[in-house]
Amino acid sequence: MTKLDLTKPLMPKAVAQWLIDETGLTFEQISDFTGLHMIEIQALADEEVGRGIMPQNPIETGELTEAELKRCEADPRTRLKINRRSDLPAPKIRAKGPRYTPVAKRQDKPDAIAYILKQNPEISEARIVKLVGTTKNTIKMIREKTHPNMSNLKPRHPADIGLCTYAEYEAAIRKGLKALGRDPDAEAAARAAQQAEEDRLAQEAAQQQQQSSGSGGFDFSNFYNPNKATGSDNN
Repeated sequence: MTKLDLTKPLMPKAVAQWLIDETGLTFEQISDFTGLHMIEIQALADEEVGRGIMPQNPIETGELTEAELKRCEADPRTRLKINRRSDLPAPKIRAKGPRYTPVAKRQDKPDAIAYILKQNPEISEARIVKLVGTTKNTIKMIREKTHPNMSNLKPRHPADIGLCTYAEYEAAIRKGLKALGRDPDAEAAARAAQQAEEDRLAQEAAQQQQQSSGSGGFDFSNFYNPNKATGSDNN
């Protein structure tokens, strides 16, 4: 989580635009107060950037006092000091828990859980919670087939639907296997060999199907009389 810098305005560009338009401060003073680079302040003043930015008066928002503004306008060597507000709410730190999932993807979670339970039962519930961003209760309902939408679930790889990355999924598999006392590398090699064999069998079946369809079809040989084609007659 990015730490909030309370020594600078919350909306630096909007404040800079107001200071440029409404005060006699130098670009250097405005740059120091807002935290923006001098080149950006110059670009704002020349209207090369910032079109559409609504200027914000820092005095109205309590970030600057009128006395402080007048003090610095009178002496270009001085620097503005921000008015620390005590009424600003403290930033909230998000507690640890299931990862945040966009609303559009939340309906995909049960499908992902069903896939994990079927394909990789070695992954623990605690890791599924972190991986997908779900709850143990939801996992239990899908495991026991009591989920309200059980009949419509379509097991899908969580990485395919954007709930985690493939690297995170593989890491969860390795941790789960290690927890069961199994060698993740050996298991991965076995899965790769099994997949290669399945691919070979599928390729052979496809070739046999192609050969069968190529030699099949209607036999026209019975309609071909070589004697008629040459004009000869044994009689």
